[in-house]
Amino acid sequence: MKLGLISGYSGARMSIPIDAIKHAESLGYESVWTAEAYGSDAVTPAAWILAQTEKIKAGTAIMQMPARTPAMAAMTAMSLAELSGGRFICGLGASGPQVVEGWHGVPYGKPVTRLKEYIQIMKQIFAREAPATFDGKMYQLPYTGEGATGLGKPLKSIMHLHEEVPIYAATITPAGVAAAAEVADGFFPVWMDPEQYHVFDEPIQKGFAAAGNNKDLTQFDIAPFVTVIMGDDVEQCMMPIRGSMALYIGGMGARDKNFYNDYAKRLGFEEAAVKIQDLYLAGKKDEAMAAVPAELIDACHLVGPADRIRDRLQRWMEAGNKGQVSSMLLGCQDPKALALVAETVL
Repeated sequence: MKLGLISGYSGARMSIPIDAIKHAESLGYESVWTAEAYGSDAVTPAAWILAQTEKIKAGTAIMQMPARTPAMAAMTAMSLAELSGGRFICGLGASGPQVVEGWHGVPYGKPVTRLKEYIQIMKQIFAREAPATFDGKMYQLPYTGEGATGLGKPLKSIMHLHEEVPIYAATITPAGVAAAAEVADGFFPVWMDPEQYHVFDEPIQKGFAAAGNNKDLTQFDIAPFVTVIMGDDVEQCMMPIRGSMALYIGGMGARDKNFYNDYAKRLGFEEAAVKIQDLYLAGKKDEAMAAVPAELIDACHLVGPADRIRDRLQRWMEAGNKGQVSSMLLGCQDPKALALVAETVL
């Protein structure tokens, strides 16, 4: 199993945990992942990290697809891959309607259709087998829709890509997971219970079948985000995770369109998911946090004393042996915790 480190996105000031990243690199971590919402972007810190490291790969988790054309994403990925000697991983995601329409000012559209078309165009650009053309529901190359001049011309990338650029997708809906399995090289669920791979099995197999070429789990990286907080008091370690999970399950989206709430239900926490959302949308955020089941936190993350974390890691390693989890992307900057996980897993 491979290990990665989540760097995340900035707060009010730009800050990148370069000491933690270099420590992870020395421990054998394979990757570090940046992010973006509506503050810092994901690409600039990835470039900054790649320039200050030697072996670790940098990925974007995520680059918001509606904020960039597929060709721009391909240009960015190719540039970083070539400059870093093949250490860039392109992670894509649809983001959410609030950010896409409220911040970027473009239609949210159909995220699954966008994902499939976006990656198909990027891979066509990478391959340079012919000038890039595409006639999809969301993207056309050349563009011939409203406002077109009629002067659009199919183009082939000036740059030749000599380095592999894996493309990952952030998704948790069944349709999104199927699309990722069909066209992407991996995907990262926001959290995952390693003992409940069945939640993803059917859509992944559906995507493999659509891809053809006998695609299987050996060609598809399942890389969940896993928060690691080490300390003597298990409940105290869970508190920051409670806040994050309450936000996602309760407030990330509208009442009838919250992918994370639906996902929590598929993991077997339907009653808790409804309660968390009701409380969160009523403005009772502290009560929503308290309603996040300890069992859900413990299933998806690693908390508590060192021995407990080491013991709980066995579940992940068993899933790794089955090919059901191939990477763990850790939300952690504690040097001791990073070392503990590396010593246990690698």
